[in-house]
Amino acid sequence: MLILTAIFCCALWGSAVPFIKTGYRLFSISASDTPSILLFAGLRFTCAGILVLIIGSLLQKRLLIPTKSSIRAIPVLAFFQTAGQYFFYYIGLAHTSGVNGSIISGTSAFFALLVASILFHYERLDLRKVIGCLLGFFGILIMNIQDLQSVSLGGDGFVLISQLCSALSAAFIKKFTETDDAVMLSGYQFFLGGLVLILIGSCMGGHLALANSAGIVVLFHLAFVSACAYTLWGILLSNHPVSQVGIFSCLIPVMGVLLSVLMLQETQQAFSLTSLISLILIVWGVGMVNAREDN
Repeated sequence: MLILTAIFCCALWGSAVPFIKTGYRLFSISASDTPSILLFAGLRFTCAGILVLIIGSLLQKRLLIPTKSSIRAIPVLAFFQTAGQYFFYYIGLAHTSGVNGSIISGTSAFFALLVASILFHYERLDLRKVIGCLLGFFGILIMNIQDLQSVSLGGDGFVLISQLCSALSAAFIKKFTETDDAVMLSGYQFFLGGLVLILIGSCMGGHLALANSAGIVVLFHLAFVSACAYTLWGILLSNHPVSQVGIFSCLIPVMGVLLSVLMLQETQQAFSLTSLISLILIVWGVGMVNAREDN
């Protein structure tokens, strides 16, 4: 169930890239229009939070209300997992190439392992786990090595910071779900973090043409992707070691490539020798991190 659920989450996240690009086109958002990009992201995650809370309440047959302990946890998760991560991510992507952004995003699994082991002491950092994460990272690097461009601090640096925020949020989820429901935390942190992004985008002068029905459909699809994937991811983190869950994030670019074949007909690049080698390295890395230790 860990493997199947994690792969499903990665497939959802992989589908986000072509839908985000479609959303930018439908809402006429240029790559340099950072305020509107943040506003678009904020609406996505605010809707995701509402969706999580509604579905979670129906499934659990009770209204999901924050507990006393979660009053402190929700703002922390909203800052790192949604507002902080996607503030830096979307601004960074506006100032770097998509290829560079994809490569740097692959470092999240490595960051997650280091944060969980060194800062939070959730698990022991051993050579096997380090090699597994490095294999996954180099798999992503090889997938895009032919299109590497110059590195920029405002672009690549911001995307790197967003991945550190993602790793910190994974560790905090592991901590907070020991006492609070993962679905409840996910819903409220999405809602609060989305509101922060909406406020920042609006204050910077962002705007969206919400009369566009096709754009609204895309926006709600992205909200579903966030709501479903992050909630399931939080449940996995509450029941499994951070390294075992985090390493699967290396599969997100792989899923993105496969879905691009279906949606964008990019078959030549996807089935090249370079892509096949990267797939082997990523799967190998996942296997190493999840291999059972000898008793």
